[in-house]
Amino acid sequence: MKEAINYLISKDAIFKSIIDQYGMPVIPRRPQGFETLVLLILEQQVSIDSAKATFLKIKASLKVLEPEILLPISEEEYRNFGVSRQKTSYIKALATAILNKELDLESLPSKTAVQVREELIKIKGIGNWTIDVYLMFCLQDPDLLPLGDIAVVNTIKELLDIHDKEAMEVHSKQWSPYRSMATYLLWHHYLNKRNRTVVY
Repeated sequence: MKEAINYLISKDAIFKSIIDQYGMPVIPRRPQGFETLVLLILEQQVSIDSAKATFLKIKASLKVLEPEILLPISEEEYRNFGVSRQKTSYIKALATAILNKELDLESLPSKTAVQVREELIKIKGIGNWTIDVYLMFCLQDPDLLPLGDIAVVNTIKELLDIHDKEAMEVHSKQWSPYRSMATYLLWHHYLNKRNRTVVY
């Protein structure tokens, strides 16, 4: 962690100013597997807190979140949990892919980030943002910058005055091979500036 932060500070002054102002970031960690992917689907385009409340409601009712348990549940039951029709279809698509052995989550840690992306992108409702976060939080990929994340994009706009995603991609190349740590620092700034606390 120290090596990554020292490297980033040497490349961009914004990282030193974030640490000086807000201290060290939290490094998010989540367990690998189906449950985390379900949570990530719930987190798409809503706040982490709101998604977690829905996730905990499902978990309190069902106790164990496995593909064979989540697949047969009716749309009405999902709606009662607070899950939209669209996200219900995504969770069922994920469960189906696992049960049909089209996706083997246990094999992902031994694959490259490119291979993991190729596997997961086939599943309806799992896009690049979900894959980036899974790679970072669960598989500890050190070099990802999720430009599908609104907090990352807005913080880069604010701190670096870069407003085009292609230009962000180009600028962030100098942060490699530690772009994931750069992301954690950008999130750290975004949340602290807004007095928000998130438990990943």
